[in-house]
Amino acid sequence: MMTADPLAVPPTLGAILAGGLARRLGGGDKSLRLVGGRTVLARLVDRLAPRVNRLMINANDDPERFEGLGLPVVADCLPDHPGPLAGVLTALEWIAAIDPAIEWVVTVPGDAPFLPPDLVPRLHAARLRETADLACAGSLGRTHPVVGLWPVSIRRELRDAVAGQGIRRIDRFTGRYACAVEQWATQPVDPSFPVDPFFNVNTPEDLAEADRLAAMHPGL
Repeated sequence: MMTADPLAVPPTLGAILAGGLARRLGGGDKSLRLVGGRTVLARLVDRLAPRVNRLMINANDDPERFEGLGLPVVADCLPDHPGPLAGVLTALEWIAAIDPAIEWVVTVPGDAPFLPPDLVPRLHAARLRETADLACAGSLGRTHPVVGLWPVSIRRELRDAVAGQGIRRIDRFTGRYACAVEQWATQPVDPSFPVDPFFNVNTPEDLAEADRLAAMHPGL
């Protein structure tokens, strides 16, 4: 059990979606690649743990590769790797079954080493400010729908959308709801490279750049 501040946000599960196949990185787990001498996954746990009540990892295949973190590893609840919406659904259904007192889930991708530490409270604040159903992050004029705040109460609608209607794109599903977008400014840690807090490690070049930035700026 994590130690989230109950005054800051409602009870929330943090779900790290680490089920990607990492084809552009040559396979394996993007979340277990090293950035600044630490895995991307360990960096994500550090950023999320102080702000949530529980943490889980959504990943398929052998869960023992994540055992060092002591977190529950939950495989997709739908077959054939239907994408990140299946990971969202897995998190919603898992927490509804084991801890019904938690009514919100924040999802993040397993390949974002510089996740902002204020992510969870700001997503909650954005949803309340705009009287929205959901919230997601934005930066540099783009939205990041995988970085989202989800009410557990929509799990049945989400299951029908993914399993029944074949929907795969997150924004096709979230477009049915009022979704607040909370914008983050880039972090000007390096005047020549303003760092996007939602920088993704998708390619060997991305990994090298993330490692360079982490070495130059330990605060990342």
